[in-house]
Amino acid sequence: MQVHGDAVRFGVHSGQQYHSFAELLDLWQRAESLGYDWASLFDHYRPPLGGPAGPCFDGLSLLAALAARTTRIRCAMLVSAVTWRHPAIAANIAATIDHISGGRLEFGVGAAGADLAYEQYGIPFPSAGARLDLLDDACRVLRGLWEQPSTTFTGRQVRLTEAHLEPKPLQARIPLIVGGEGERRMLRIVAEHADIWNTLAGDPAGYAHKLDVLGRHCAAVGRDPATVRKSVTFRVALADDPAQARERFAATAQRLGADSPVLREYLTVGTPEDCVRDLRPYLELGVRDFVLGARPPVDWRSVELFAERVAPVLRQG
Repeated sequence: MQVHGDAVRFGVHSGQQYHSFAELLDLWQRAESLGYDWASLFDHYRPPLGGPAGPCFDGLSLLAALAARTTRIRCAMLVSAVTWRHPAIAANIAATIDHISGGRLEFGVGAAGADLAYEQYGIPFPSAGARLDLLDDACRVLRGLWEQPSTTFTGRQVRLTEAHLEPKPLQARIPLIVGGEGERRMLRIVAEHADIWNTLAGDPAGYAHKLDVLGRHCAAVGRDPATVRKSVTFRVALADDPAQARERFAATAQRLGADSPVLREYLTVGTPEDCVRDLRPYLELGVRDFVLGARPPVDWRSVELFAERVAPVLRQG
């Protein structure tokens, strides 16, 4: 059974590279009032985007604070790097946030990527294989501690002995998101453990290929791929006048630099109707969670137009 059924949802991925809590709280509360279904943070400490001294709040403590100051919107971590903390500690933090939010948490995990904190703070950054081993262990630990009376587990890197977590989360099943798209191991981990699979939108043909690979992994583990909810993250620059959207995108490109990987995440630079056209192929491929990147400085016109003129059309199918 797929979490959230076949409902189409729309979210804002804010990150936390802000200089004040007030800025982020304003974004989350405005997203809630605009009708977005969820808002999410990431689990970086020194993200390369922003430079070696750029601002970045701690993701999980910030998520707890934002959960306490919102009422309806789903509160998501997209995604928590397994390198930062033992998965049993992550499970306890997540269960606590689920209580703070009144049962609105969605918790994402991933194998970790580029972050300047590893060098700045002297935190070990294991090999890709070791991080994927740890991710597989973490998924099993999280689900066990959230849902079982006690958990004994021996994995490749993690061991639990009659481990307890109390109180349990409010939700009978916290949606577990796995972020990534590596075809050999990551999508196998998605097939085995994920309630929701998140990746960048890319292009429809490339996304369809990843779905085929995921389907083969699901078949290998005996799972119906339809039970994995599909989620894509992207950026847009929207305006009624396409020229204005292009101007706003050009200003972003100048600020970030022409070689910034963020620019490749832009799916639409144009009108809301262009955005509906660009997202519809993903809807037809089975995507049900559409997550709009909105890091600072927030492009409020795009956030509003997406909520008012893109989301309602796609909700209708």
